[in-house]
Amino acid sequence: MAFRSDEMSGLVISGGRVVDPASGMDAIGDVAVADGKIAAVGTGLGGAQRVIDATGLVVAPGFIDLHAHGQSIPADRMQAFDGVTTTLDLEAGVLPVGSWYERQARKGRVLNYGAATNWAFARIGAMTGSNAESSLEAFGNAMRDRRWMDNVATDSEVAGILERLARGLNEGGIGIGILNAYAPGAGVQELTAVCQLAAKQDVPTFTHVAFMSRIDPESAVEAYIRLIGYAGATGAHMHICHFNSSSKTDIERCRVLVEKAQAQGLPITVEAYPYGTGSTVLAAAFFSDPQFVERNGTGYDSVQRVTDGYRFHDREELLKAQAEEPSSLVLWHILDTEHNAHHRDLLDMSVLYPGGAIASDAMPWTTSDGKTYTGDAWPLPDDATSHPRSAGCFTKFIREWVRERKAVSLLEGVRKCALIPAEILSQSTPAMRAKGRLTKDADADIVVFDYEKLSDRATFTAMNRPSEGVRHLIVSGQPLISDGILDVNARPGKPVRRPVVEG
Repeated sequence: MAFRSDEMSGLVISGGRVVDPASGMDAIGDVAVADGKIAAVGTGLGGAQRVIDATGLVVAPGFIDLHAHGQSIPADRMQAFDGVTTTLDLEAGVLPVGSWYERQARKGRVLNYGAATNWAFARIGAMTGSNAESSLEAFGNAMRDRRWMDNVATDSEVAGILERLARGLNEGGIGIGILNAYAPGAGVQELTAVCQLAAKQDVPTFTHVAFMSRIDPESAVEAYIRLIGYAGATGAHMHICHFNSSSKTDIERCRVLVEKAQAQGLPITVEAYPYGTGSTVLAAAFFSDPQFVERNGTGYDSVQRVTDGYRFHDREELLKAQAEEPSSLVLWHILDTEHNAHHRDLLDMSVLYPGGAIASDAMPWTTSDGKTYTGDAWPLPDDATSHPRSAGCFTKFIREWVRERKAVSLLEGVRKCALIPAEILSQSTPAMRAKGRLTKDADADIVVFDYEKLSDRATFTAMNRPSEGVRHLIVSGQPLISDGILDVNARPGKPVRRPVVEG
């Protein structure tokens, strides 16, 4: 296919292995970019003002993260080296939605960004009277007043919750983020009404299921039965966040339930991240369960503070820390994938789930004083900590499951990192229909990487190491990483947002 370079904005990625799951292409070719879009894919596309020689490299659609809590310039930069071009906070979301998008546009973002509307903060506002803007710190502080976590909402409170969520959707929120595990006391009637709102607005819900225990009552199985019931009874698209950590060691039983529900045509989708260790805030309700050890099969030493690596010893110590530092980030070591073959099999069941997306659950970066880091330093400060998945989720998946283990092909691996996430959102969010693919008129969000060298580098003792192997990253048609070097001045990120309803 010939292409006139004077029709372009001057960028051709030449001679790479073009891997596009939308068309099924996996062949040597060129990709031409014009005005933030892909102008052509083929061979012999001609000269241009700028040519990226991709010989020996893979050219793929940029990865799309459905589950990223960082939502800041430092978080974006770390994810850029993980091959991510679009980073969305859908499991939690934000509230209010409109002011959040305005703030991101004002500051400028490195990657494309977006968020759902936040059910937990709608609950906090309606049930406690606190209308603080959503943030990690505000979330931890809100846990000091447990009414929104433990209580069934009254009719008037449910009306307030629904009103806040509807306003967030009208302001362009990408569906409803339902942090059910953080408010396990929420009633089924309320959640049914929330799902009915989602179905009426034709948007997905993004759910952290209510329970994660391996034993009844309030087991992970019960939580998935509820989620499946919401999908069947309301017609809402129920997206399961971090299928791996939500199911803990009971993933096999939970997977059977979800597979059957999908086979019956229920609108349920799935994501997972390739780690056996989770992360959350210290004040999470499930840590204070008196039967924590019995219900989860892990001791209190499985809970580790991020900032200093401290592991807790008993319930009394953990409860004291919850009261003193509710917003502190902790790791929760659930699956021992290094030493336990069965645990590795369990992780595979979620990571390799057919049609499932890879999503990081990337956490904000915090400094040794426990505060969220939003500064402009690059590389990140030496004391910046988070979770390795905040730096290496997608590269770890490609390295381990695709290249080393050959559990799936590269084409299928890219599908799970780029096209499937886009398809999960494409019905409700028109902006996503042009992402996750290398086809004419698609958004020019492109990752170019060295397949043999692509690797995560972040570990639990050195979390802020960027991944390696991403040679070039194009976001909205603008080079962000060139020959492995980040342009620290670039702010090419654009909002991903549903249409705003005026009035």
